[in-house]
Amino acid sequence: MTTKLFWKFSFITALVLWCYASVSPIQDRPFEDFIQSQVSHDSDAFETLLESSRERVRTGQSPTLFIALRDLGRELGTDYSLFFPDINLTDIPNRDKRNGILLKYLLSEAQSNLRLGLDLKGGVGFTLKLDESANQSMSRFEQTEQLKDAIEIMGGRLDGMGVAEPIIRPVGEDAIEIQIAGLSTKDNPEVIEALKKPARLEFKQVHPTLIPENTPVSDHPAGYEVLNELIEDRRTGEVYELARFVKKIPEATGEIIKTAFASQTQTGGFQINLEMTEEGAKRFRVLTEKLVNKPLAIVLDGKLYSAPIINEPLSKNAQISGNFSQREAIDLANVLNNPLSVELIVDEMYEVGPALASDTRESSIKAVQLGGILVIGFMILYYFFGGLIAVLSSLVNVTLVLGVLASLGATLTLPGVAALVLTLGMGVDANILILERIREERRLGKSPEGSLNAGFSKVISTILDANVTTLITALILFWLGTGPVKGFGLTMAIGIVASVFCALFVTRSLADLFVHKLSIKRLLGLNLLPKQKIDFFKFRKPAFILSWSIVIIGVISIFVERGSILGIDFTGGDEMTIAYSQAIDTDTLLKTEGLDSVGEVKLVYQKLIGQDRELLKLQTHFDQSREALAILQSAYPQANFVEEGVNQIGASVSQGIQLNALVSVLCALVGILLYVAFRFEIGYGIGAVVATIHDVLMTVGLFVLFGSFDLLVSGQFTAPMLAAILMIVGYSINDTIVVFDRIREELELNPGMNLKAIINLAINSVLARSILTSVTTLLAALSLYIFGAGIITDFSFVFIVGIITGTFSSIFIASPIFYYWHRGDRRLVEAMEHKTKTYDWEEKEA
Repeated sequence: MTTKLFWKFSFITALVLWCYASVSPIQDRPFEDFIQSQVSHDSDAFETLLESSRERVRTGQSPTLFIALRDLGRELGTDYSLFFPDINLTDIPNRDKRNGILLKYLLSEAQSNLRLGLDLKGGVGFTLKLDESANQSMSRFEQTEQLKDAIEIMGGRLDGMGVAEPIIRPVGEDAIEIQIAGLSTKDNPEVIEALKKPARLEFKQVHPTLIPENTPVSDHPAGYEVLNELIEDRRTGEVYELARFVKKIPEATGEIIKTAFASQTQTGGFQINLEMTEEGAKRFRVLTEKLVNKPLAIVLDGKLYSAPIINEPLSKNAQISGNFSQREAIDLANVLNNPLSVELIVDEMYEVGPALASDTRESSIKAVQLGGILVIGFMILYYFFGGLIAVLSSLVNVTLVLGVLASLGATLTLPGVAALVLTLGMGVDANILILERIREERRLGKSPEGSLNAGFSKVISTILDANVTTLITALILFWLGTGPVKGFGLTMAIGIVASVFCALFVTRSLADLFVHKLSIKRLLGLNLLPKQKIDFFKFRKPAFILSWSIVIIGVISIFVERGSILGIDFTGGDEMTIAYSQAIDTDTLLKTEGLDSVGEVKLVYQKLIGQDRELLKLQTHFDQSREALAILQSAYPQANFVEEGVNQIGASVSQGIQLNALVSVLCALVGILLYVAFRFEIGYGIGAVVATIHDVLMTVGLFVLFGSFDLLVSGQFTAPMLAAILMIVGYSINDTIVVFDRIREELELNPGMNLKAIINLAINSVLARSILTSVTTLLAALSLYIFGAGIITDFSFVFIVGIITGTFSSIFIASPIFYYWHRGDRRLVEAMEHKTKTYDWEEKEA
């Protein structure tokens, strides 16, 4: 046992350390301080270079220290890798390229892997416009469609996994606004270069005999243009240009590409691998068959990257080789997977301040901390050593989730932080299930060791079934979803896998340590919820009627308020640029008397790049911005607010994403039905799906209903609310499956009991678990609601309602529907067993 425990805890420790390494540094470090700390050779010489770079920034010769160091290295011929011998860059022979890669690496290492969102920290923003000179022939309709495509493509480039949380929306009729959390153009103004590239890939023929170097201009072949290929000598690092005659009309374009990805070459460089579509493979084979032993030019956005000799016909796969670093190869592959069909130019660049005011951020973060403390305190107070085990396991759970998200480059918003606290509350669910099952075994007179083993063995199937159904939901959201829906599905899936691992491995390891090695015989503390004998079925009809009446009222409320419940994130609106002479905190501005009369209002400060000037951006629903400005001007005349312009912005959560979310949820419900029908039986699946629909409709309906009367919540749907509603789907399914799993178990253990009695027995058996799980999650959610602010209040309200309805529906919706589906006859439930059973209650009736 000792050796086994040692290896278990060694594995857990290794995982936690990996997560810590993934997350750290938790906060960004100043680039100047970090680069100084990393110098490991000839620090005095580097300090001289650093001082020269500082002087360039002070005199305005360079905009940032990063740019100053890069340019100084080029001018002086300095090899920065000599100062950082611990960083292996020997495979990059070209000095200037090596310096650029080194500086970018140090800049990225100075920044936290887990970015804070636009609401907590701000980031970088820019506006990209359609290039009028390149798109003059387009009609207005074509331009609008191209803009829609560009927004979708930018989403793919920026947020392929759905966890980066950028804001991407149309501005006016010819521009896109993009805001990215955690980045700064102050350090690296090249951050948007890869974004605005069209990524027009073309395969072209090279002239078989002529080369520009030996051909007079008058003899240049018709139909060809001169393109220069950069070639690097891998031994010396010397870079030179090779001019070629390349045909103007391409033989094939990027349309034949299915996917692109980066890989390392045998010489240590990097290349982009191309996989063709089925039709593309046929066209590519025809093309390369006629070019055997001849070069094929690979041109991207008018630049010749390589012109390899075709040794044999190719079809399915090809490579783009060139002077690439690993980062450049990855970025280029990403761009090729999301090609633009139009040229975009940078119209404006700015630094974005935090979307949430300082008071709102601080109060919400304190609420998050309090929620976590309440959950931990309750578990330890109620379960003693068992609670301590559950808390430690749940903390490992949260650490694992954060570590994996950080490794994926996720962005942590304030609703995301709140969701982690709720994850902590939900994470103890499986632990409560385990502890309550151990308590049942102890009541049967088993020893601490025996009850521990029996408790875990009997609860494994319940935990797996409950989490697999939720995992199906998450995977379908990730598979079918886009943008934030896809990101939520991924985050949810990571959380589920981490929860199951922690419940069945970490909790078990800790319990074995406490019971077997530390000889703690009493894991469990208080027992305020002994097993009940409540006839829940007696209340099924009034409960059913009452709950569905509330759902109907809520749905009617949604219909009545449908024109006003969607926030700016969903509908778009006005964005006014305001100049001022005195800055006033956005929290103060948002509390201005009468401002709520214009509806939803968002305020954020922005600083234009290259200008020592800050502006205030005011966002409202359409045609409400000037009214809002008038109210602010009247309330704060000393600020001297002046309108500089108004743009109409589109939705950051587009109709496509909204429809996609709905389709994904419906497909998830079908997936749940199929899994539960396969794992349990069709009646269970029907009950689970109806209960989930009930919970979502009731939660959304009550949110809108209360909001329409200005009670408790705003009633406005913003982007984070989408995640809150999707969380309800997961919570509802989890709770229902726990009840159903116990019904299935009781059916096997009690062959002489009718279906109604079985359901009552099962619900009473898991009642303590349901109440305690709800209490722990409610403690976190109530803390966020009472002490949080802004969107956190709405977010937590939705989850409070979801927790209550989820517990209610598993008892009074899912179970009765399962009962009625089988007309109250347990024989119909067991019909799939294909064997005759004799029941005690049949004999009594006879």
